[in-house]
Amino acid sequence: MYAQNVSANPIGRFAPSPSGRMHLGNIFTALISWLSARSAGGRWILRIEDLDPQRSKYEYARQIEDDLDWLGLDWDEGGLDNRGSHGPYLQSLRGDIYAEALDRLNALGITYPCRCTRADILATQAPHEADGRIIYRGTCRPAVSPPYPRYDTTNRTVRIYVPEETIKFTDGVFGPQSVNLSRHCGDFVLRRADGAWAYQLAVVVDDALMGVTEVVRGCDLLLSASQQLYIYRLLGHKAPAYLHLPLICNDQGLRLSKRDQAMSMEELRRKFTAEEIIGKLAGMARITDDGAPCSAKSLISLFDPQKLPRQQSLIV
Repeated sequence: MYAQNVSANPIGRFAPSPSGRMHLGNIFTALISWLSARSAGGRWILRIEDLDPQRSKYEYARQIEDDLDWLGLDWDEGGLDNRGSHGPYLQSLRGDIYAEALDRLNALGITYPCRCTRADILATQAPHEADGRIIYRGTCRPAVSPPYPRYDTTNRTVRIYVPEETIKFTDGVFGPQSVNLSRHCGDFVLRRADGAWAYQLAVVVDDALMGVTEVVRGCDLLLSASQQLYIYRLLGHKAPAYLHLPLICNDQGLRLSKRDQAMSMEELRRKFTAEEIIGKLAGMARITDDGAPCSAKSLISLFDPQKLPRQQSLIV
């Protein structure tokens, strides 16, 4: 069982991607993360995860800040003005930091270059695996056992070898978790062939160096926690506590995306007050009984993570 960082003065974070206007599901995560930190007298960081240069836009990041401010969700550190001592807080500006972490993993002899495309990997999937997960079968993995020699990874995807190991940890919402790295994750990507940094590496490095002790996010990332715990151990960092939340879905049972204009902050701000939105989410999170309009600050004393719903999705 992995020891996770439990702090009397927790540091939480919200790390949205500026690839469009936030939707109600993003706000649900932000609210619970903010309340979890604030209710324990902790700090809250705003980090902009703009790893994808094609989809990320500065104006979306500005809108994220404006929406959070409008909702009353203030941050102590981070944002576009890089307030704090752990910046920069935009991932696009942290490439040198990720490169240093990758070099440390390379030195352990557990990384290798990969030529496989997404289409190549999908072609190897068995029918029972067609659930959205892509598990790499090790096509480019060296025939010898680690430690591997230093490879030339120029213009190649870099993958990390994962052993036949079961990662166990306790999630703050969904309880004990047990994931076999090899069977459920496979060797995963650390850096893409085009030089873009993979989420799994960047999020571990950022959370560790920013002192994050608690990660609150959607349950679609629950499996990712095991991969990240593996990297935490390899880099010698203490892992945060995890709380994975149910996904907010529309009335057809489909998870919200930034294409759902009806649930975007642009539309929500046109139709509702900040207090009405916060109240609705508080009711869905079982913080209040009636979902009546309220401010975020009024919920701090009421927040109890043990009351959070333990289901995969919530219908809005």
